[in-house]
Formats: sequence, C-alpha cells, structure tokens
Amino acid sequence: MNEEKNMNTQSENEKKKEFIAHSKNVKGIEHVLKDHLKETAQLMHSFAPTKELEELFYLAGTLHDMGKYQDGFQKYLEFGKPKTPHAGVSAFTAKKLFNKLISLQFAIQGHHAGMPNNSERIGNLEEWDQQEILTEELIKRFTCDIKEVQSFNSAMQQIYSKDLLSAECLTRFLFSALTDADWLDTERHFQIEKYRTRAATELDHEALINLLEKKFATFNTEGHINNLRTEARVEVAKHFALQPGFFSLQLPTGLGKTLISLYWALLHAKENKLKHIIIVLPYINIIDQTATILKDIFDEDIVLEHHSGVMDEDEEYANEKIDRTNISSKQLACENWQAPIIITTAVQFFESIFSNKPFKCRKNHSIANSVVIFDEIQTLPKEFVEPTIIMLKNISAVARTSFLFCTATMPAFNKREKFDGIENNIQLIEEPMKYFVATKRVNYKLIKKLKPVELEDVVERILKEKTSYLVVVNTKSIAKEFYEKLKETNTLEKYFHLSTSMCPQHRKKTIKEIVAALNTKPKSRIAVVSTQLVEAGVDFDFPCVYRAIAPLDSVIQAAGRCNRNGNLKKGNVVLFDLPNHLMPDKTYAACTSFAKGIIQDDPEILHDAKSFERYYEQVLEFFVDKDLYKITDERKAFNFKTINEQYKVIPNKTTMLFIPGYSTESNSLLEELEKFFDIHGFILKEHYRKIQQYSIQVYPDFLKKYGSQIETHKSGLKIWLGNYNPEIGIAPEDVETIF
Repeated sequence: MNEEKNMNTQSENEKKKEFIAHSKNVKGIEHVLKDHLKETAQLMHSFAPTKELEELFYLAGTLHDMGKYQDGFQKYLEFGKPKTPHAGVSAFTAKKLFNKLISLQFAIQGHHAGMPNNSERIGNLEEWDQQEILTEELIKRFTCDIKEVQSFNSAMQQIYSKDLLSAECLTRFLFSALTDADWLDTERHFQIEKYRTRAATELDHEALINLLEKKFATFNTEGHINNLRTEARVEVAKHFALQPGFFSLQLPTGLGKTLISLYWALLHAKENKLKHIIIVLPYINIIDQTATILKDIFDEDIVLEHHSGVMDEDEEYANEKIDRTNISSKQLACENWQAPIIITTAVQFFESIFSNKPFKCRKNHSIANSVVIFDEIQTLPKEFVEPTIIMLKNISAVARTSFLFCTATMPAFNKREKFDGIENNIQLIEEPMKYFVATKRVNYKLIKKLKPVELEDVVERILKEKTSYLVVVNTKSIAKEFYEKLKETNTLEKYFHLSTSMCPQHRKKTIKEIVAALNTKPKSRIAVVSTQLVEAGVDFDFPCVYRAIAPLDSVIQAAGRCNRNGNLKKGNVVLFDLPNHLMPDKTYAACTSFAKGIIQDDPEILHDAKSFERYYEQVLEFFVDKDLYKITDERKAFNFKTINEQYKVIPNKTTMLFIPGYSTESNSLLEELEKFFDIHGFILKEHYRKIQQYSIQVYPDFLKKYGSQIETHKSGLKIWLGNYNPEIGIAPEDVETIF
C-alpha cells in the first residue's frame, strides 16, 4: 500500500516538474522547455511558405527539442556537464509520433549540426531504437506539456505524395525555418534587446513603386537610347499581373536592366502579395555599385547588402553559443534576410540553397513568396546548370517564388530533350531583337581572322588608336603583362589595371577614377587593361574595346562596354587570339574554342540576339557535363551532406589573404583587430566584413609558394606581409588566383 502511495506521489511530482530548454539569462530566468517549443512553433507557423504547410511547420517547431526532456540534458543545464545530445533523440521521437513525415526527422536532427545524408538519418534512428524505454518516457513527458500534439491532422502525410525532389526541397525550407525560429526564440531568451532590434521593415510595394517612378521622371528622355529605355520599361511593366513563375528579360547592355527589372518586380510583388525582392549579382565588386543606386532612390533601411560569407559560423549552432555583441540590426538581418530588398552574390545564393549547414541555410526560408532577380545569369558555372534549374523549379512550386533572369546573353534554360529545363519561361520583352537592332552600337573586327598573334603585335595595333581604349583578357598574368607593356609606351595620359589581384577597396577606387577620367571635358585619353571582371555590371563607356577571344557571352558582354551610351555612330570591338595563352579552366577553354569557330565563320552572328541561346544549347550538349557532380541524383537520395560538399560555385578551396599594406586605413584596421583580439580573444563579424574589403582570395599553391611572406594571426586570419603594388595589387606572374 505504502509502495503504491509513493509511486503516486512520484508521478504527481513528475507532472509538476518544469523542464528547461536553456539556462538562466542575465535576469536569472530559465527558459521553460514547453514555452520554447510553443514559441518556436508559432514562429514556424508564420514562416510557412503556403497555408497548406502551416500545420507541418508548426509541428516541426513543437517537436524540435523533445530530446531536452531527457534527465541527462536537464542535469547538463544544471551542472554544465556532461554534454547530452538532444537533436538525434528528438528526431527519433518525432518518427515515433509521425512516422511518414521524413522531413521532420531531417530538419530536427540537423537543426544544430546540419542535415545529414539519408544513411546517417537511418543510423540515428537505429541507434535510438535500442532505447525504446527512454523514448516512451520522453513522449510521455512531452505530451504532458504539449497536449495538442495528439490532435495534429494526419492528412499532412499526403504532402509526401509529391515527387522526391519536391519533398527534398520542402525539407530544405522546413530546416531553414526551424533553424531561424529556434535561434530567434533562443535569442529572445538570452538577449531580448538584440531580438528587438530585428524589427524588420516590411516591403511597402506602393511606396517603393512611387519612389522609383519619381526617379524615372528625372531621367533625360531625349535621344535614341533614352527613348528605347522608356519603351522597354513600359513593355516590361505590362506583364506584372502574371502568377509567380519564371520570367526572362533580355535587353542589350546599357538599356537599364537593373531598374527596369526592379520596377517589374515591385509591381509583380504587389499584385501577388510577395514579401521580398532579392537581387543576385555575379560578383562582389558590383554589389556596392547596385546598392548605392538603390539607396539613392529608397531609404537606407530598405536595402540590405549580403556579401559572400568569410566565416563558418555553424559551430555556434552546434554549441548553442550566443554572441551578438555590437551587431547592428542590418547585420542581424543578414542572418535571415529580413529586409524588403536584399542584394547578394551568386555564390552566396546558390551555395546556400544547396547547403546543409544551419547558419548558411537560416535565411533560405525568406526566399519563399519573393521575387528573385538574377543579373547576368549566364555566369552560372555550366557544370551546375541543370541541377540548379531543377532546384529553382522546385522552389517556385513549393514556395511560391518568382525568378527573373536578366541578361543581354540569355542562356538556353528551356526544357528539351536531354535537358530538364523550364517548361514556361515568360519573356517580358516579346521581341528582344528589335532592341538589339536599334542599339547596334559597335562594329566587330578580327585581327588576322582570329589566327594566333603575339602579344607584342596586339600592343602595336592598339598603339595606333586615337581614342581611349579598354583591353579585356582572360587571366591576371596576361592582364599584368599587357598593362606593363602599354604603360611603357607612355603615349596616353593615364593607364589603369583591373583584376582580383587587387583588393575590393582598391578595385572600387580604380573604377571611380576610370569613370571620372572618361567623363572629363575635354575627354582624357586613357587605357584600361582588365580581366573579365569588368564585363558584368561595370558601367564603362569606351569608344574602343579590345577583347582576347573568349566564350561567346564574354565577347558580347565586353562589347557592352563599347559605345555604351550610343554617343558615337559606331564603336569598335577588336577581337584577337594569343598563342598558347592560359585559360581559367577547361570548360572556359572549350567554350572559347567553340566560340572562336563560330565567330570566324560569321562575325555578324555577334549582333544576333538569339545566337547566344543557340550557342549555349550546343555547349551544354557537346562540351559540358551539365550535372557533373550528380547533384540531382543525390537530392533524390536525400543526401544533404554530400550535396553541400559537391555544390561549389567556386570549386577550388581558396583562402582570404588580408592586405594591411594597401592603405593607412587597412593598416589601422589591423591594429584595431590586434587590440580587440588581445582583450576579448576573438574577432567580431563586423571586423571580418571590414577585412573583406582589403583582402584577396588565393589558392593553396599560392600559400605554399609564398608562405614566407604570409603570417597567420592569432585569430587564424592570414596576413600578407609582402609588397602590394598600388597599380596592380598582388600579382605573381606564375600563380593564378580567382579572376
């Protein structure tokens, strides 16, 4: 009898026990587990891409930390050790309750350490299956706290009647939302003031449309080019009311695609109640330029710039380390993209949507119910084209997202035999050729019909030019050699060099100087030698451009820097081929060789708006494995970890090299870093963002060859101690870094 009474008393005490999710905050308050689960679930409900998915997302938030009902975890919170894992057992108990909802298992198991491969998920389930008694006890404690879990609609399991790729994509959105919701609620407990600074500015469609139209009203409407810009804007705007899906905007370089595409995106977002505009640019060096234009039109808080990451912060999730010291609301917004307009890089966007890492994926759920504008989409590495298009199709269907491709050289993304492309890609400009014919601003000339010529012969030809000129080549070593040979002649007023041997701050400064020199009256005669970084988004207008033979899109994009504003009757684009010259990679070389043959046969093809689409289709069919790393097969197998390792826009591992010797500002930054690190033992993310402006990316060969001139700081940061040329940056002749 007494034994039965003692058991009842123990049961009553168990019922009254408060289980804890997180330790005490600065106010001495513990984070009650049932409160954390319910609050996370509420955030998840608000993050669901569609009404159909709200219950599933809410359920994930409710279940994600069930493993914290373990006695071992509660002791860990009280005594600090031993560390007791909770994500794996949470995933297993979720399976026990909702067997068919596999997405729950992946998202919950990975919400700290990253989503695993399917075999690891199964292994985790088998491991916890040996502890059935523990699992039953966790479920008992959980359902005692969260009674409504038993009423969840079993109809949610019908979601998985869809194909594997749709289910895999849905899993990614569930994981992203869970990571963000869990982290936000944890931050709300530990750092309420930081949490409050996250108050996101909503996309006020009407206000931004009005501001953009006011900007258009200030534009000069006189002249042929300005009339075409207005005509294109009006034509594009007519298509705003269409349902979310895929769209393309093909216009010649110089007709204002950036603002035209944004105008359509705002109109389209308003019509479809979409939440964000995300602008994806091919290179970091044009983010600042685009952001400056948009900030001039809209309020500073409207536009969020998010460059490629320089830190791997996923360890914070694994360790539940909270450190948000001195971080502004804008920096916090970079974590989950809570801003009306986001400007980011192709590397950041594409690698994030294929990642399995919590920090990198945290923002992905904000892609739902948004318009994503891809500028110069042809720069996407061709080995990833098909799996990327398939992923975008899945995102559009699952998350109600619109994608707009903008370029003068539109790739062949349409669905066809042997290519799983886009079924319905709506052209916002119905007859692009009309604009290309009307803006035929250049003549193409071939040196010796593209037979190989020595660099000295090209220099001799260039020196006969009577105007300013731009020379674009394929590697930094050639750019450096060209620049030095031209400068030796001392026949022009100024000479400029551009490549990623120069840190971003140096490149931006040089670009400003070039633009200023081009706009002087009377005009200065200048020479610029650059790698292909100048071909996307850099608004140069030269009367003459020399281009080393390259893939067709690079040739056409380089021509877009010639007579850009139509001030001349015709500009001249001169193509040449250097013997045995280096190429960035094998695919680039194959595409260059193919383009050379096409151009030799008929140079006029460069004026045909459809020529690049045909070229691109043939390149994918004959020269490129369009899914080299079998990403789509891995997605069907739910191998998230493998996909993360394989999908790299920049395939070779590079290291950031800080250049304190560039300027007094960069040198002062190093001193600031050293003082801060000596006091605190770490470096803030804000420091890394500043460092990025004075750094270059280098490959392992560079580190090995020039290691004696590189110092590793106590923080792990690599520092260049060697010379930095104020004209060409750091540029060893026989080592290529990123171009």
